[in-house]
Amino acid sequence: MADTRLDVLTIGNAIVDVIADATDDFLAAEGLTKDSMRLVDADEAKRLYDHMQPAREVSGGCAGNTAAGVAALGGRAGFIGQVAPDQLGEFYIHDLRSAGVEFTTPPVEVGVPTARSMILVTPDGHRTMNTFLGAAQELSVEVLDEEQIRSAAILYLEGYLWDPETPRYAMVRAIEVARDAARKVAFSLSDLFCVDRHRDGFQALIDGGRIDILFANEAEILALAGVPHLETAVGAVAPKVETLVVTRGAAGALAVRGGERVNVPAEPVREVVDTTGAGDLFAAGFLFGCATGKSLDVSLKLGAISAAEIIQHYGARPQEDLKALAGTLLG
Repeated sequence: MADTRLDVLTIGNAIVDVIADATDDFLAAEGLTKDSMRLVDADEAKRLYDHMQPAREVSGGCAGNTAAGVAALGGRAGFIGQVAPDQLGEFYIHDLRSAGVEFTTPPVEVGVPTARSMILVTPDGHRTMNTFLGAAQELSVEVLDEEQIRSAAILYLEGYLWDPETPRYAMVRAIEVARDAARKVAFSLSDLFCVDRHRDGFQALIDGGRIDILFANEAEILALAGVPHLETAVGAVAPKVETLVVTRGAAGALAVRGGERVNVPAEPVREVVDTTGAGDLFAAGFLFGCATGKSLDVSLKLGAISAAEIIQHYGARPQEDLKALAGTLLG
């Protein structure tokens, strides 16, 4: 898009992912439900960390992962999120910037430490997430760089950050700035529990014409529409947004834009190792395609390629060259 400095600017929870192997027996012993995401307080975060196997850390959070994915594809990516002025906050800033992402939101002392998520990965590649949101939930209107928002072709927001009031106000303001600058606004429903908790708020954004690109998985779009069938849900939601994208795991993904509908299959993979970040990287590929003028079909394929790469190893940072994997699609 013309007159933009960034292709995609994302807003979300600034979370350090702490990733470790775990067995099903370990999950049972800790009273954890496999494949779930739960919120924990600081004490539980420390307790679980002390019980985990050796782990590795990476700057995470859905929107941060998406920004890193856009950068890995060769795009100009930025991220807005709140960290505290502590060791993990310094790590998050350095790690995301080293991935090629513009991150200028200043650390702020908000009385709680930088957010972290203990991600336990079982041998079948499924992950169980235990998240302490900490400073991430304190993102305020005051730290927004409105010129940065105006400079981005697409503003992408994660539904996870809609829960607390302070960052919700920041997100609403960011949407206003982006729309006033005639930029596209993309929104991810993020999780089924987010839809259940905030259906009215999400519907108000959508019905008010404030969302151009809506991302959902199959369960989320069914919950948003309040119907049991995918085609009925797509038919109900698609007319309300410029572009609707629905990811379906191994069944691929679909997108609807106006009278055009495209379905793409999932890319083949050797082995599913860790599904962490699959949706985030899918969004990265799709958004980068949109920002650079690609067709709906090519944008979906870029998303599928990026998601397939990420699930074949631990963590939500590409280990292979996404630009090389995309090949002629980027030409």
